[in-house]
Amino acid sequence: MNYIAYSLAVKIKNIVPEHPRSVEVLSYSLSFLLNSFFTSMLTFLISFMTGRVLEAIIVMCGFAFLRQLSGGYHLKSGMLCIVVSTGILTGLSMANLNSRFTVAATIVAAILALVYAPSGIERQTRIPTKYFPLLKISTVAVILTNLFFLSDVLAAAFLFQCLTLIQIRRS
Repeated sequence: MNYIAYSLAVKIKNIVPEHPRSVEVLSYSLSFLLNSFFTSMLTFLISFMTGRVLEAIIVMCGFAFLRQLSGGYHLKSGMLCIVVSTGILTGLSMANLNSRFTVAATIVAAILALVYAPSGIERQTRIPTKYFPLLKISTVAVILTNLFFLSDVLAAAFLFQCLTLIQIRRS
């Protein structure tokens, strides 16, 4: 994935040499776009085969929106990220929780967000740290909206996303 992103960045820089961004910066940005694109397309394709397209769209949108607010763990390899994310998003789209488990998963996700959000975004955002409490409140508020919708797949997506907020520190 990094090779494709780098090749595209070099081509962009050759076509527009006066572009203010370096090849490295373009490559880094393109790798995120490519990861998102391939993960979305593979998840959509699999969900089409399983008949869970709407659920997959809900999971992808809910997970991605919450991730933007709260951060979370990132895998080191682009290809690994695509494979793992596709598997997880596809699995979450197949959630079939009753209303009691949906409420419980939503509440647990909100508690995890309250404790851990935002997580791991310090070097990935331009948002000043003084606004991090607002990100935390926004994350919890978004999660708690599911108490109104009672979407089982959204509860599963929110819970899984909040589990990625937990940073295990190694000494």
